[in-house]
Amino acid sequence: MSTGVGGHGTTSRTTVARWRALRAEPARRVRAFLGHAGLLAALTLVATLLLTAAPRLFNEYADRGLRADVAALPHLSRDVIIQQELDPDAGTTPDAGIGQRERFVTALPQPLPGLVGQRWYAGTIAPKSLVATGDEAPLNGGAPKLFGLVTQTGITDVADLRAGAWPRTTSAQPVQVAVSEQVAEVFGLRPGSRLNVTGRRAAPLVVSGIFAPKRADAPDWDDLRFALEPLIPTDDGEPFVAVAVTDAAGTASVSAATSAPITHSWRHRLDERLLNTGNLEAVTAAVGAARRTEWLPSSVVQTGLDVALTRFAGQLASVRALLAVVQTGLVVSLLGLVLLAADLGVRRRREELALLRSRGASVATIGRRLLAESALVQPVAVLVGLLVGTRVPGRAGQTGWLVLALAVFTTVVVAVLGMLDQRNVTFVARRQDVARTRPSPRRVSAEAAVVVAAVAGVLLLRRRGLDTDDGVDLFLASVPVLVAVAVALVALRLLPWPLRLLDRFAGRASGAMLFLGAARAGRGSPMTIGPLAVIIVAVSTGVFSAVVTTTVDRARDRAVDVAVPADAWLTGYAFTPDTGDRLAAVAGVDAVARVWTEGNRPLLTGEEADARTLGPARVLVVDGPAFAEVVRRSGIDVDVPAVIRSATRGDAPVPAVVSPDVAADLPTGGAADVQNRLFPFTVAGVADTFPGLGPDGGRFVVLPWQALSEYGDTPVIPNRFLLAGEDIAVAELLRVADDAQRERQSAVLGTEVREPELPAALDTWQARRQDLERTGVNEVLALAFVVGAAGGTGLAVLAVGFAVVADARGRGRVLSRLRTMGLSGRQGRQLLVYELVPLVGAAALAGGAVGVALPRLLGDTLGLSTFTPGVTPRVQLDPLVVAGVLALVVVGLLAGLTVENLANRRMRLGEVLRVGEENA
Repeated sequence: MSTGVGGHGTTSRTTVARWRALRAEPARRVRAFLGHAGLLAALTLVATLLLTAAPRLFNEYADRGLRADVAALPHLSRDVIIQQELDPDAGTTPDAGIGQRERFVTALPQPLPGLVGQRWYAGTIAPKSLVATGDEAPLNGGAPKLFGLVTQTGITDVADLRAGAWPRTTSAQPVQVAVSEQVAEVFGLRPGSRLNVTGRRAAPLVVSGIFAPKRADAPDWDDLRFALEPLIPTDDGEPFVAVAVTDAAGTASVSAATSAPITHSWRHRLDERLLNTGNLEAVTAAVGAARRTEWLPSSVVQTGLDVALTRFAGQLASVRALLAVVQTGLVVSLLGLVLLAADLGVRRRREELALLRSRGASVATIGRRLLAESALVQPVAVLVGLLVGTRVPGRAGQTGWLVLALAVFTTVVVAVLGMLDQRNVTFVARRQDVARTRPSPRRVSAEAAVVVAAVAGVLLLRRRGLDTDDGVDLFLASVPVLVAVAVALVALRLLPWPLRLLDRFAGRASGAMLFLGAARAGRGSPMTIGPLAVIIVAVSTGVFSAVVTTTVDRARDRAVDVAVPADAWLTGYAFTPDTGDRLAAVAGVDAVARVWTEGNRPLLTGEEADARTLGPARVLVVDGPAFAEVVRRSGIDVDVPAVIRSATRGDAPVPAVVSPDVAADLPTGGAADVQNRLFPFTVAGVADTFPGLGPDGGRFVVLPWQALSEYGDTPVIPNRFLLAGEDIAVAELLRVADDAQRERQSAVLGTEVREPELPAALDTWQARRQDLERTGVNEVLALAFVVGAAGGTGLAVLAVGFAVVADARGRGRVLSRLRTMGLSGRQGRQLLVYELVPLVGAAALAGGAVGVALPRLLGDTLGLSTFTPGVTPRVQLDPLVVAGVLALVVVGLLAGLTVENLANRRMRLGEVLRVGEENA
């Protein structure tokens, strides 16, 4: 009995030991082939990061751009404002309006109620409805004083009282108002000051307090600019404009007394921090629905948020399609490298697997053996990539199924390739350096199908575009990759022919190295065909991204050139005639050109009494020679027409450059209003735009300043200056400009002015160009192309490495045999160069050609005009960028050759020959 028990225990222990050995065997094999397993795992990790981290970064940058665009909108476009203007007898009071504030918030279409961050109610009597008068100067004379009243929720929280108290109107006393410090200074007011406001009738007011805003740029003051800074007239006959703050009872009382209408407005500001590209479509639809809703009788909804969001959505759709193209190219390149790594591993283990087959192992057993090894490594690589990718900031993309498919593919690929390789086992020596003279019909059909699919995809893509109503079409996004694959197949079919011609010429030349290298390259070893195809796809992706980046950059440069045709624009309201000389003396200023421009100026058919007035246009007056000189010194690539540069003063009408629609209205010429004086002109040139007007010039007339007949006492007053110079002293420049503006304004008003009506501002070329990079989805666009260019180049270098390593063992055997015949080490290195450089160089050039041709081939379907405001992008090729991508491929080739040379030096001749005999 004891023996039986002991025997049973021994059998159990043996079974357990065998089970443990079976479980440990795959791990031992993984350790034995750690290099191949690690390479596959690294490629899988990178592919997983591309599928998880890249969409997160895309969403993060897109959300950031959306929030920045919304935050930069003016309040009339950003906020959803419900307005209702009522007469005093309509029955709606500001008190009732305040009570309706929350009702409107909850009644907004979903999901807007949860996105509203700030909300205000305001009851306003417009300044145009009331005129203020008083017993003391300056209220008792001079220009008219338009004086509005407003009651708005939250004012007391965003302002500090400097004197007096906030208004508390009662029926027993005049309406109390509070004014800002600047309004009080301009109108000579203080607590206790009395004034009257007159509409149809008059109403008395008393100043109860003086306040100052805590933050003048707070959104609470968006509609109350004249409450903080009154509008001071710059010309005779213009009025003062100011607004005072009162309470709800005060607004109602003044409205009833003067019969002035009250505008009730409920303003809702969406919190941009709650917006993202995930709810973009729903928010846009909700804002549109709110705009169409009639909230109150005779009410209107004012907002431009839905328009801004729709514009952003269009840019997002275009950049999402471009990102899909880049991402598809990188993923296909990575999967190609995974296939190459798996195939290389199977080839290196072919003898081991063939030995198992000779001992009775089935193909399925081979597959299970290899699958058990991959299952220990590849899922872990995917999991690590997933964990790292989820740590990247941003919302997760909808790529979970792609990650799962990647995990399955990378786990089974080695097993599948091993099973296919071991279907027909033979122990006869194989030569891997002989290409099939005639490919099988199945392979020819498959390659032809790829070429046909690429051509059909291009035609379909040019017709439909990358972005469709249902989002990005995966097939259309993969068309550029299909084109690259098709070119790779055609190139690899055609490449042996010129190499064989080279082989024939080399056979007639002295020396055997070129002949042997060209002969081996012309045979097209199956081990090098795969890496070369991946090189073409990867290089085309990198070059495509670089070319599109250059195209967008150059188009943006042209857009800024037309808007700011020099190093800087200096803008203001009105300068003195000698301001140009003062600015020229500022440090850093090299050249100055005076400019006057104003929009909506009337055009006439002539100066006669019966001249007809045509539609308004922007009139631009430039000092032609000085303008052209500033443009030249700034190095801006824009053309100043010769008729503007060379025009001189005379009795005839001045030559002018006009827009096409103005030329259609005035084919021979007319008269333009410049500072209330008519200047006749003849149409000497027609252009779509003019430097300084921006890409979309609209209706415009450009007159040469030097040819105008000015009066000595009333010259044309400039309001802009075009500047050329580097390292301009900006603070000094603005000080000089504002001093000149104060002098001009004081001379017009006949009194000293402390602050100019419109402070001078400097708009530089560099700042405008940087603004284009920071707006909208430009960060996403830059991310897409950086990933495409860097990733494509990096994968191309890896593919070059595979091309070098793939047949390294076969080349080692050839070199070893040739060394027995007297081949030197230097000649061996020459043989490697002659064999690999034609193949890798041709693949890199083919990939570069595809990358350069794709933007031209796809044309407008890329939607690049979305990112270049007002300018049609023309495909631009930066030779340095393309050369840089190809140079990195060459560097990878040289590095691979160097490593192989070092390995061949360390390998002993006898060992290589014996290995060659075993693997022959």
